Formats: sequence, C-alpha cells, structure tokens
Amino acid sequence: MTHLATEPARVDAEPIRQHRWLSPVVWLAIFAAIGAIIFYSLSPGGKPILYSANTQHSWFIDMIFKPTTVAQKLSVMVLAIVLFVAIMALILWAVDRTSVPKPVLIAGFLGPVVIALTSGLLWTALKTILNSFQKFDQFGTQIGWAGWANYGHVFTPANKEMLINTVIWIFVVPIFSTLFGLVYAVLVDRTRFEAFAKALVFLPMAISMVAASVMWKYIYYAPAPTGRSEIGLLNALIGTVGLDPVNWTTKFPVGTFALIVVMIWIQTGLAMTLLSASIKAIPDEIIEAARIDGATGWVLFKSITVPSIRPTIVVVLTTIAIASLKTFDIVNVMGNNLGINNILANAFYSWMSVQQPGWAGAAAVLIFIVVIPVIVFNVRQMRKSEAVR
Repeated sequence: MTHLATEPARVDAEPIRQHRWLSPVVWLAIFAAIGAIIFYSLSPGGKPILYSANTQHSWFIDMIFKPTTVAQKLSVMVLAIVLFVAIMALILWAVDRTSVPKPVLIAGFLGPVVIALTSGLLWTALKTILNSFQKFDQFGTQIGWAGWANYGHVFTPANKEMLINTVIWIFVVPIFSTLFGLVYAVLVDRTRFEAFAKALVFLPMAISMVAASVMWKYIYYAPAPTGRSEIGLLNALIGTVGLDPVNWTTKFPVGTFALIVVMIWIQTGLAMTLLSASIKAIPDEIIEAARIDGATGWVLFKSITVPSIRPTIVVVLTTIAIASLKTFDIVNVMGNNLGINNILANAFYSWMSVQQPGWAGAAAVLIFIVVIPVIVFNVRQMRKSEAVR
C-alpha cells in the first residue's frame, strides 16, 4: 500500500525535473524583454516600439492602434476578447499540467507584471529623474547637462506664487476636508435619514474634477453676453447688496482659495465615508461605559470617538494630502492659465507643453520628494496604532 501511494508522486516528479530548465529560460526572456524596452527607449528618435504616428504601418497595425471606422473598432474589440480568452485558457491549461514546474507558472504570472512595472513605472521614474538634470532646447531636444539648473528654475521668484499655492493646498485641503467629513459623519451617525444625508455629501465624488470645475466656474464668474449683467451665482448674490461682480479666480491669494473650495467640496465625501465607517466600528461597550461615567457630547467625542478612529483620520489626511499635491484638473480648468493660481502638478503639465522636459522632470521629482514624508508619517502612525492594539 505504501509503495502504491508514493509511486505516482515519484512518476509525476520526473517530468518536472526534466523541465526545470524552463524556469530560468522564462525569466531570462522576461529580463531580455525589459532590457530591450529600455535600450530601445534610449535609442535616438525615441519612437514607440509598436506604433508611431510618424511612421508608415500596415493596415492591420493602423487598425489596431488607431481605429477610425465603426467596423475597425468592433474588430479591435472582438480581437481583444479572443486574445483574452486564449491567454486565460493557456494559463489555466498550464496550471493543470503536472509536468510544468511551479517556478515556470510563477514566472508566467509575474512576468507581464514585472515587465509593465519595470518599463512603465520604474524606468519612467528613472528617466524623469535623469531628465531633471538635463538641458533641452525649445523643441524638446536634449542639448547638454543642466545640473541643478532645472531645480533652480522651479524656485525662481517668477514661481513664488506657485510654491506658496502648493504648500497651501497640501495643508488646507486635507485639514478642512477631514474636519468637515468628521463633523458631518458624527452628526448624521444613526439618524433617521443617514443614508440620504451621506449620499448628498458623497455625490461630488461621483463627478469628474473637470465637470466639477466647470460647474464652479459658473458659480464664481460667468460673463454674460454684451449688454447684460454677469450671471455667476456668487456675483449674483453679492449683487443683491449692491456690490460689483468680481472674477474671483484672477486675484492672489483669493483665486487659490476659490479653487481649494472646489477640492474640499469633492474630498469631503471621501473623508465622511471612511470616517463614518470607522465610527460605526467603535464597540458599543466602550461608548456605554463612557456614558455611565458621565461622558456626553463634546467629552465623548474628544475622549472616545477621536482616539478610536485616529488611524483612519491619519489615512484620510495623508490620502487627501497626496491627492491635493497631484491636483491638475481643477487648476487647469479654473486657473485661467495664471501663474498666481498655479501649483506644481499643473506646472509640470505646462512645462511639458512647451517642450521643456527638464523643468517638468524637476517638478515631478519635487512632487515625489514632498510625498515621501507624508507616506512615512502615515506608516509610522499606523505602526503606533498596531502597537497600541
């Protein structure tokens, strides 16, 4: 009986030993693909590997990468579905094959992810850092080594408002979004219309930032046809008390805070949702014990609620701070292309638009540097919370 039980394992293991060479070959192919992508990106011209708008391709390649007619788009959709089914079938077939070593399966699953992350994220980040130290002409062509000059350009007096605005965004948006979300979550917790009240606050999260920016642009300032009064909602309200209409997004620092209000309006819903879930997770026994001891209202909120949801508050603050640092849509749509409303993320886009990858790279690196302490703070606070538990 023992011999019969162990014999299949010995027989099945034999093909695996014979195919052990597959694992290093697969990983070698993966790293070769990564190296080819990096090498090709360093070659003169910088053309895409599969498609370039400036290169003649066959009708099939043009159809795949740039479909124009309905028939071509449907063909691409069908082809994508067929490829997905075929690849998944191949993976499932390989998983069930006992002759395929497990390291080969791991390489098959992780290989595409490693290629995508290395060539699309890691190498792109390294290339951005490299560009931040290089000099480019007006056409975006590298012409030499700039050293720290690109970073010096970011900190010139001409960009003073941009730097101030960036700092304001990082601190004001997370603090007020979290504060409003926390207060609202506490007020509507376990009320009769809790679901409806939360849906109203969360609704802005379902709107794209571009759409929200357009909406608020009409609130702040909306020029009417010649001969008619200005139709912005805010100006209409102040007009009732005899004040003249003002374009609120063209003055510093009023314009910055006008844009920040839009971001707070959007992010409050996220803060409220996360904090409300954390509040509901507080054990009822703790709250009841505090009430028996005489804690009510503000004392209960300060001594029980806030300490209990502190990890969530930290996560919400850091998440919104990072989102604020990367905000582009609101500033680009509502900022009127004025330097007084600019922040680092929008400056990155503007400098890329004028073919200056060096300046844009410096802005991107600075954004990354500012994000690092926020993430470190988040991790430390989470570890403290885990240690307390």
